[in-house]
Amino acid sequence: MKKNIQTLLLIMILPSLMVIFGGCKKFLDRAPLQASLEDLNQGGLEGQVFGLYGNFLDRNGSYHGFSSIPWFALNSFRGDDAMKGSSAADGADWETVYDNFQYQKAHWSASIYWDQKYNMINKANTVLQTADSLGLSDPASLVNIGEAKFFRALTYFDLVRVFGEVPKIDFRIYNPNDSKKPKATVPQIWALIDADLTAAIANLPPDWNNASGNSKFPGRLTRYAAMTLAAKTKIYRGDWAGCLGLCQQVISSGKYQLLSDYSSLFKVEGENSKESLFEIQAYVGPNGVPDAGHEYGVEQGVRGSGAWDLGWGWNVPEPGQEASYEAGDKRRGATILYSGQDDGYGKTVPAFPTVPRLYWNKKVYPEPSMQASTGRRQNNWLNHGVIRYADVLLLAAEAANELGGAGNQADAVTWINTIRSRAGLSNVAFTTQAAMRDIIKRERRSELAMEGERFFDLVRWGDAIAVLGGRGYTPCHQYYPLPQSAIDFAGGVLIQNPCW
Repeated sequence: MKKNIQTLLLIMILPSLMVIFGGCKKFLDRAPLQASLEDLNQGGLEGQVFGLYGNFLDRNGSYHGFSSIPWFALNSFRGDDAMKGSSAADGADWETVYDNFQYQKAHWSASIYWDQKYNMINKANTVLQTADSLGLSDPASLVNIGEAKFFRALTYFDLVRVFGEVPKIDFRIYNPNDSKKPKATVPQIWALIDADLTAAIANLPPDWNNASGNSKFPGRLTRYAAMTLAAKTKIYRGDWAGCLGLCQQVISSGKYQLLSDYSSLFKVEGENSKESLFEIQAYVGPNGVPDAGHEYGVEQGVRGSGAWDLGWGWNVPEPGQEASYEAGDKRRGATILYSGQDDGYGKTVPAFPTVPRLYWNKKVYPEPSMQASTGRRQNNWLNHGVIRYADVLLLAAEAANELGGAGNQADAVTWINTIRSRAGLSNVAFTTQAAMRDIIKRERRSELAMEGERFFDLVRWGDAIAVLGGRGYTPCHQYYPLPQSAIDFAGGVLIQNPCW
């Protein structure tokens, strides 16, 4: 149960609270988090690295680039699985910009997304500069270096998918003017991501288990998380063999499996489970204390009144997403919460137009038991799952199908049927590569709906114009324009993307 592991999670995501955990001696016996380079001994990077995890939940708002409305806008609204949501008048400009592809260079959403991505990159670079300056090469420091490089790679992965060419900042910034750099090419950014993930794979442990086989650090990065991220980056470049090889290593490790109940993935019981490779951690204790929560769930909760004031109502399912599921697919009911229908816990959601949308994201719905234990109506205790095992199987199946050959075709069918079986669907058989490609695309849409993958999948498959063209998407909309604030700050060094 999550309740039994949260003390350790809090150590990871709130380093400033470490002094209250008297029983965790190993965490207290290290230099202060604000130590100078001279104060740090070998292994002393750990405090800085824990700060990287905590950066996802920074109370000053750094999570906007990873788990909040700007992230939803750039990673989710633009697909055909999700839309802006809320009431029509609330943030109407966001719908225009993102759902209807009328991009704006000066919209604050992209500016804060950009700024907070580079904030994370600079924090990772600071860890790496510290290690390099001190010549740290002990095992503990190498792990910390691997964690910092994973986070830098993850952040650049988002940036290169969203903006294309971006400045490559792979050094610590001491003066803001040092960040005034021209754009690097997309291949140069991919090369940095490749190098970072290669190092992360080499240095991160396979798990964080203690002698009893339980994780000492639920949610902390492992080499398999780095392998999966590396596999995903390779599939974006059509490196089928590279993607498949990495996925096969994750699969053959035996450390991961699908949970039997798809809906449990999006409840407290499914957090940091056998299906999880990386989650942004959140926690709210009994009666709301301690509060290490964030707004990922709050901003997507049902927008209502009274007992149904569950959030801001943003990032809701598209009608086309609701209609896309096969008959009997259990993922529909686990993904879509219907206005005017039972919520799955014996309560009826208010009907439209009492609440402003027909559908809501069920994957962030607040469990009544957690509402009672935390004293919170709105769900700010939910982890944000970033990488899970189902995606490994889907990536592996796609790469195997594209490579072709009887063995790869058989593996692709096996992996897809594993996904479909949990969803309550019948098995499929291989007929042609093209037919299997369509099946895989459909499974990715159903399995990963509302999780920020769909728009990028459509672009990399070359399907975006066919699917999104009616809403205004053109080839120019693959990449969002660089924020005007970044262009202005750079003083002519940073050149805007083509078309904008």
